[in-house]
Amino acid sequence: MAENGEEKLLAVARHIAKTLGHNDTMADDILQIFSNFDGRFSREKLSDKMGEEGPSGCAALERTLKLLDRQISRYVAADQPIWSDSADSSAFLDAIDELIATIRDWSPLGGDKLVGACLLRAEDLVQQAMFRVEDEFRSLMERAGESFDLAQPSGSARNSPLDSEDEDGEDDDGGENRQIPVAQPLTEYDIVIDALPSGTINDLHEIAKRMVAAGFGKECSHVYSSCRREFLEESMSRLGLQKLSIDEVQRMPWQDLGDEIERWMKAANVFLRILFPSERRLCDRVFFGFSSAADLSFMEVCRGSAIQLLNFADAIAIGSRAPDRLFKILDVFETMRDLMPEFESVFSDQYCLVLRNEAFTMWKRLGEAIRGIFVELKNLIRRDPAKVAVPGGGLHPITRYVMNYLRAACKSRETFEQIFEESNGVPSKDSTSLSMQMAWIMELLESNLEVKSKIYRDPALCSVFMMNNGRYIVQKVKDSELGSLLGDVWIRKHTAKVWQYHSNYQRSSWNGVLGALKLENSSTASNVPSKTMKEKLKLFNSSVEDICKTQSTWVVYDEQLREELRISVTKLLIPAYGNFIGKFQNHPEIGKHADKYIKYGVEDLEARLSDLFQGNTGSAGVGK
Repeated sequence: MAENGEEKLLAVARHIAKTLGHNDTMADDILQIFSNFDGRFSREKLSDKMGEEGPSGCAALERTLKLLDRQISRYVAADQPIWSDSADSSAFLDAIDELIATIRDWSPLGGDKLVGACLLRAEDLVQQAMFRVEDEFRSLMERAGESFDLAQPSGSARNSPLDSEDEDGEDDDGGENRQIPVAQPLTEYDIVIDALPSGTINDLHEIAKRMVAAGFGKECSHVYSSCRREFLEESMSRLGLQKLSIDEVQRMPWQDLGDEIERWMKAANVFLRILFPSERRLCDRVFFGFSSAADLSFMEVCRGSAIQLLNFADAIAIGSRAPDRLFKILDVFETMRDLMPEFESVFSDQYCLVLRNEAFTMWKRLGEAIRGIFVELKNLIRRDPAKVAVPGGGLHPITRYVMNYLRAACKSRETFEQIFEESNGVPSKDSTSLSMQMAWIMELLESNLEVKSKIYRDPALCSVFMMNNGRYIVQKVKDSELGSLLGDVWIRKHTAKVWQYHSNYQRSSWNGVLGALKLENSSTASNVPSKTMKEKLKLFNSSVEDICKTQSTWVVYDEQLREELRISVTKLLIPAYGNFIGKFQNHPEIGKHADKYIKYGVEDLEARLSDLFQGNTGSAGVGK
């Protein structure tokens, strides 16, 4: 029955063909209609069976190419976009499919001279069709990119990270002279942007499928990537990041560079967490089923933006290693570290291997820069000159700088431990732990302060200087993460040093004063000549007056330490002074004339001692 039906269908086709045989164009049209009517019949099969004299296969190929040439040429020459009408685009793609299938079916017979000539014409026709679909592909992308609203990320009602408003809160009017808007702050990155409408993506996929099948996959990837690159370049501008060379970054003033780093951090997060994954998703949809073309396109789309981000990080890594740059460089390091999983996942294919490796290299290079900054910090401490003494023996600026610097660094303890314990991704024999680094820096600081203390000619003031700075250091260590890094033993050792400086101060300042009050035989003070007693009291009064006058200008920044010093001096002097005054008043030759020589009562002396260390607490020698 099936064969009988086929013969009847062929008979009808044969009759129509004979009727229209005087018109090759109409006959070919009929053959095309029947070949499309039932998939069981190819044009070659129908034409062979219908030909009264059994035309050769080459004649069938000729007729097929004539028909396809007429159909495809009509679309290639069209003035209007083919994809403005779905029927036209479908017919055009069908004709391309048949042309590609015809070439594929006849290629095994390409050795035949006539068939080979036909195939050359077919290849030329394919090229013409590909030129037109390439233009259509580009036009589709450009029109869709201009008209599609990015304000609604996929699956979310939130604004796009690239949206912005003008100062009045109104949408930009889109005028020709408008500035590229700057993106709003973004704190969450769980957004995927559908940069093109779904219908356009489907159309692009259909075109890409034909271009890849025709051997024009690279051309398709190129036109795709050139359009999408523009989107990423504009996105970079909207995020406020300039396109700077490494040399330009290194010449930029540090304040400006700090602002640029902030913009870079925002841009890096948006690109790695939102834009690049969204581009990956779009590539995979447009080139669905063609992984190699998708990977190549994605790499070409993202390479420029990725290199711009990495070059900036490289410029920071190889730039100045001045200690004041540490924390901004640390921000870049931590951003790179946190984004490495995104670099690994987004740039996972073979074409992106170079970008992935470069990102890893930049991250490690930033770690090397940070280690270099700590080296420079040590050099800065070593080189800090000991030429000018801090007034009143107060805190030295280097002490405040280093301690506050280290305390701030300890807020990123885990990061610094990672940096110092690893080099090039593996434990390094040459790297040292963060605690060891801190201990070395503290040792250098202490040595530097000891050198600076020698500027003071007064040993007592030298001790006050060391006591001030030592107390400050210990407190800063105890009140921060430095304490756990340096350990309790270190804290106890340096607390003891502060008390040693305290003892040195008392010995230098007051032991001589106490000596003036001593009698060779205190039990027989009456045997001491009155003149000697008077001279001793006079010497004591003079010494106290001089010391109090001088040391009232000295600085003890810490209120508790200042009070402890006063109390210790009071406990040292008052009992001895009170004992001496008692003996002085009871001396038989002085007796009732004692008040004439006594300048300070016990309470008066205590009040005088309370004036110690009243130096200007707002001076440069005092600070937090």
